[in-house]
Amino acid sequence: MPGLPAPHPAATCLITGASSGIGAAIARELASRGHGVTLVARREERLRDLANELAEAYPVRAEVLACDLADAAARGALPGRVEALGLRVDVLVNNAGLGTHGRFVELDAAREAEQVRVLCEAVVDLCGAFAPAMAARRSGGVLIVSSLSGFQPVPNTATYAAAKAFSLSFGETLHAELRGCGVSVTTLCPGPVDTEFFEVSGPHPTQRVFPKPLWETAEAVARAGIEGLARNRRVVVPGAAMRALVASGRLAPGGLRLWVLDRFYRGAEAQ
Repeated sequence: MPGLPAPHPAATCLITGASSGIGAAIARELASRGHGVTLVARREERLRDLANELAEAYPVRAEVLACDLADAAARGALPGRVEALGLRVDVLVNNAGLGTHGRFVELDAAREAEQVRVLCEAVVDLCGAFAPAMAARRSGGVLIVSSLSGFQPVPNTATYAAAKAFSLSFGETLHAELRGCGVSVTTLCPGPVDTEFFEVSGPHPTQRVFPKPLWETAEAVARAGIEGLARNRRVVVPGAAMRALVASGRLAPGGLRLWVLDRFYRGAEAQ
């Protein structure tokens, strides 16, 4: 049965976007379970600080590979860099992300395209690089971090929501295709999470729309994702309130959902 592979000295869990937030929390969760980790992000100093923390706290190997996942050439070099470390990837965590908000026609088109490269292209590229070997070994795990936004179009975050819908659809399909190959595939869809995401991406209406009691910690989201992967759950939505929101939203007509969300976020922007 698919599940989280047992820790092995020749194996690693490759985690993108590991310099902070959910990615760093996932790295800590995996290391606490005895898994070696390879941390990937652009901010090398932050990665090295985390790697040192993990190596001191747990008996695991923690490696650092600085990489800009929006750069296809840098992304393509990752498998060779992992191999050069003498490691195989037993678990792949596609977590790296960025987000913008506003009317699409008023946003920087280059930044919007960069989102697609990181949130869509990188997920496909890295799954293509590592999942076939997992299937051949009949052991492995792939965790894709999507979002609650992936369940419906969201005005004012058109590219982000569409990219997260892609990752959700891709992850669910990969789950079905690899079910009989011993490889777990889980797509994690958190709602608002208390991280520095909004410090990097800028203030967002979500910060005003969702009451603080509905926000999850990065640690709780990471735990839910890894536990879901260990059980080969197809989709994980952390938090009972968020699961209820997804379930109720699916009952409403698509046009109505769009209208409500548009008015909702316009009102938040005006506050």
